[in-house]
Amino acid sequence: MVLFLTILSGIAWTVVYIDAIRVGFRDKSYAIPAAALALNIAWESIYAFHSLTTTPSVQGFINLAWGLADVAIVYTFFAFGRRELPDFVTRPMFIGWAVLLGVAGFAVQGLFVLEFDWDLAAPYAAFLQNLLMSGLFIAMFAVRRGLRGQTLLIGASKWIGTLAPTISFGVLQDSPFILGIGALCSVFDLTYIGLLLWAKRNPSSLCTENTP
Repeated sequence: MVLFLTILSGIAWTVVYIDAIRVGFRDKSYAIPAAALALNIAWESIYAFHSLTTTPSVQGFINLAWGLADVAIVYTFFAFGRRELPDFVTRPMFIGWAVLLGVAGFAVQGLFVLEFDWDLAAPYAAFLQNLLMSGLFIAMFAVRRGLRGQTLLIGASKWIGTLAPTISFGVLQDSPFILGIGALCSVFDLTYIGLLLWAKRNPSSLCTENTP
């Protein structure tokens, strides 16, 4: 059952990343919130390297695939992210902010490892940054005033991709912390999905340039 949930999560999140790349180029935007993207690429690269150089596992290869997909999403962020910000933010300021986010992402992941060691750091960091991402998706919808750079496929796949390990770690492996954080992720994810459905049914209520 745990292996099935691991594979399900891997497939669902891979769908998130593939569609994020597609819609990023389509809408000339980026589809994963910046802070979450920095934490994700740091988490995936660190834990893929650790797994594949110590005890290779299915999750390790999944992390590697996610990390490679994130490289393309990072490209869309650098290519199109500047236009999402106010005019006073110059290109050098944007690059500096992006680099700072990246450094902070790797620093946070390193601190989790130092505090909790590898086995606990991976799920604890993953679920906390997942909760952050869930909230940031809602903020992205509000700031963009619509569906630009967003799709229902991303929202639904993120929810499934998080729900599977919530069941695996929170229920089957009896972790109240992960169960609680995972449940909160589901609340935010389902809220976001509801907003996307509402926006698709009420396009005249939004200021959108592109819709998925």
